[in-house]
Amino acid sequence: MKDSLSKLEDGRVQDHMTVRTRSMFSIKRQCIRVALAETLSTFVMMLFGLGSVAQVETGDGKFGEYLSINLGFGFGVAMGAHVGGKVSGAHMNAAVSFTMCVFGRLAWKMLPLYVITQFIGSFLAAGTVFFVYYDALMNYSGGNLTVSGPKATAAIFATYPAPYISISTGFLDQVVGTAILLLCLLALADKRNQPAPPGGESVVTGLLVLVIGISFGSNSGYAINPTRDLGPRVFTALAGWGLDVFRAGNSWWWVPLLAPLVGGVTGALIYTAFVEFHHPPCREDRENDDRECNGEEPFQQSIAEF
Repeated sequence: MKDSLSKLEDGRVQDHMTVRTRSMFSIKRQCIRVALAETLSTFVMMLFGLGSVAQVETGDGKFGEYLSINLGFGFGVAMGAHVGGKVSGAHMNAAVSFTMCVFGRLAWKMLPLYVITQFIGSFLAAGTVFFVYYDALMNYSGGNLTVSGPKATAAIFATYPAPYISISTGFLDQVVGTAILLLCLLALADKRNQPAPPGGESVVTGLLVLVIGISFGSNSGYAINPTRDLGPRVFTALAGWGLDVFRAGNSWWWVPLLAPLVGGVTGALIYTAFVEFHHPPCREDRENDDRECNGEEPFQQSIAEF
């Protein structure tokens, strides 16, 4: 009896019960753990990003400005990376996942899992922002959910080109934006160059997204992410904006799906060709392990915090 009381007092019984509960209900299959983490990290990133747009737009500029949106997405990426970084790599971007597959750093069979979970996370975030800001949306738009016009609100959720932007220019805009994203991500993850400081990878990646928005955001909203754009676009089509979300901007919707894939691979190729491929051989007595020394650090692991 005294032994049992002693165990209760020092918490050993409670710890044992916690371990048993976790072993009973925790998910062991890696693909499911990856799916859950990628969904949640994408949801968090998009929740902050879309929420910042909704606040600025429905507030008519009283509760922020364009920089607020850049900050919302930048720090949203940083927070999303913390949510799922060590489990799924927190890609939160189909262009990142696709590029990793092209460069052999992620199995192709994993690509559908990443794309689907990123889509789900983005879709759910759009729905959450819609319901949280529903009254504000109705007040701002007068109850009319439109894609174009002075009180259009569809651009809160998905990206649309500026009226003066052609499809070809918009395509180039997305290619360049995503190329610089992947180029810099590879640089930040390159252990043989000047990588992001340990523990600071998420913040640095958020700052990267922030500076891309500041530099390349005005043409078409810098989607630079197919799943970030498609999930909310599908949600708006179902929530009341209708199929105009696919017709607007000369059927713009396919540009943020395809162009970031081209841009991601292009940016990774440029960094590899200009920098990573030319790292000199390591000295045999180098203390680092052979994989890092030979530049074979797995991309998914090296950007796990991103």
